[in-house]
Amino acid sequence: MIASLSGTVLALSQQQVIIDVSGVGYQVFITPETSLGLGLGQSISLHTALIVREDAFTLFGFGTAAELEMFDLLRSVTGVGPKSALGILASMSSDAIRAAVVSEDDGAFKRVSGIGPKTAKLITVTLAGKLAGLGQSSDLSGSPAKSSIDLGNLIAALQTLGWNERIASEAVRAASTELGSSASADALLKAALARLGAAKSVSGGA
Repeated sequence: MIASLSGTVLALSQQQVIIDVSGVGYQVFITPETSLGLGLGQSISLHTALIVREDAFTLFGFGTAAELEMFDLLRSVTGVGPKSALGILASMSSDAIRAAVVSEDDGAFKRVSGIGPKTAKLITVTLAGKLAGLGQSSDLSGSPAKSSIDLGNLIAALQTLGWNERIASEAVRAASTELGSSASADALLKAALARLGAAKSVSGGA
């Protein structure tokens, strides 16, 4: 079992990263949010899940142990494979998944590409009661920064520009952490857009 990988980023896109570990390149599937925090040549460490099938050995990587645990919980649901679980995590944060399960909001999962009504309902039913012990999510840049500004409005603004909720949320949180609680909404939005633009440029050239 490969539980984690530490190495250097050789290639990067929004869906996967190739990590050089002592001269061996490992292909690891990741979420766009994880990709956003990476760069070519960067030294990184990821928590990983190795999925063994008859025709392939596939690695999925995450920036936090909590995110990996959520991935494993999603895979415990009938009809949710590893790529579907990763797709859910690419569209929803762990906190959003937890909130949807607690409120029995299967509609939140229906909005994820590839998740049908039956599977969405199974997710809320299967995970009910299993999420209480799961740690709060944290991203590669650390815990979300506190701010007097309503970050939800900034996230919504980025969503209107075409970014999904998870990527927009992580960009805004990273910008807030970088600039501090005294930053204006305009400065935070510009910083978030700069991060998103840089990540898109890097992934496009990978």
